[in-house]
Amino acid sequence: MNPKDISVSDFSYELPDDRIAGFPQTERDASRLLIYRQGSLQEDIYRNIIRYLPDNSLLIFNNTKVVEARIVFQKPTGGRIEIFCLEPGPGYRDITHAMTLTGSVRWKCLIGGASKWKPGQVLTKTVTRHPGDPEILLEALYLEKLEDSFLVELRWFPHTMSFAALLHEAGLIPLPPYIKRAVERSDSERYQTVYARHDGSVAAPTAGLHFTDTVMEGLAAKNISHTFVTLHVGAGTFKPVQHPTLEQHIMHEEFIQVSRQALETLLTALNGPQPKPVIPVGTTSLRTIESLYWLAMKTLRQPGIGPEELATHQWDPYEMSRPPDVDPVQALQSLLDWMTRQYTDILSTRTRLLIAPGYEWKMTSALITNFHQPGSTLLLLVAALIGEDWRKVYEYALANGLRFLSYGDGSLLFRS
Repeated sequence: MNPKDISVSDFSYELPDDRIAGFPQTERDASRLLIYRQGSLQEDIYRNIIRYLPDNSLLIFNNTKVVEARIVFQKPTGGRIEIFCLEPGPGYRDITHAMTLTGSVRWKCLIGGASKWKPGQVLTKTVTRHPGDPEILLEALYLEKLEDSFLVELRWFPHTMSFAALLHEAGLIPLPPYIKRAVERSDSERYQTVYARHDGSVAAPTAGLHFTDTVMEGLAAKNISHTFVTLHVGAGTFKPVQHPTLEQHIMHEEFIQVSRQALETLLTALNGPQPKPVIPVGTTSLRTIESLYWLAMKTLRQPGIGPEELATHQWDPYEMSRPPDVDPVQALQSLLDWMTRQYTDILSTRTRLLIAPGYEWKMTSALITNFHQPGSTLLLLVAALIGEDWRKVYEYALANGLRFLSYGDGSLLFRS
């Protein structure tokens, strides 16, 4: 079946509100873990996940960091306007660079109460910090309405602060829309992985929320290696498929960064008489490493392609002409060779990769992930990985009291 013809209603199920986790477990690694392998199911907790991971496997973690992307302004008239910072406006190289800028930025935003804010009007906010630290003065200027967001200029003083530091002082953690409560102080820690490094996400890579330093340290005891990639999760991850079939759905675009070291680690894992199982932690890590193959196909087809043109599009795996019989090892080597020609050790690009049933897997042996919303592209990805047994997994989770979505429990799914 062509993925464009997939009926989204075939990938739905009934999710009661009381099954959506509003808070995380007290201990990260005490969350329940459902293991699916070759049609069978068993249950444990994340603290024991190492028992179920194959020896000598390679885990892929997404080390993006959630930023305090929600900023609330109060107008002199009393009106409340909330700005939700999504991603840099036109002209910025990538999110990581834009987060380091000082003094001002132009950002694509969602605006709550947009009808109360006129183009050209400046909103101001004063943020009081710790005693002895100067106050922060923040200004927001409405520039223009875009297709699906607004372009806003943010200016602040002290102008020596980075944009990431400003958000940390002036903003709030953006909990998912289905968690219907106010942000609490604990969310600043718990809606963040223990290995988060690079500011830029407006949603957490939630499969990683269950990992602790103790679990990470235990991987080495079983000769399980790991590496990090970066995909800055956008608000589009919560965007429902609003059409009967996938053909009309526009997949959200997200920034990715992969180091030469991570690529070489992945290449080494796959290159040999017995390739290592590669297991992404989360759908964002999975989409990043699978995107690498399709990026490589473009470097093979067009060796001189520039960084600004090299990106993964939604339908690339299903429509892109490519050299025949290129395996993942050849693909990764081609991408490394391209990086050498570009004099870079960091691959920075964007991906819209849509993985649905019918997808041809390249890198992934299994997936660690949470339980996803009905009719979402994340659930379609799970169905692409384990086939019709996705229903078996989700029916078990619902019948046995597992908790769903971002702060919920999770699963280890081996590819069918």
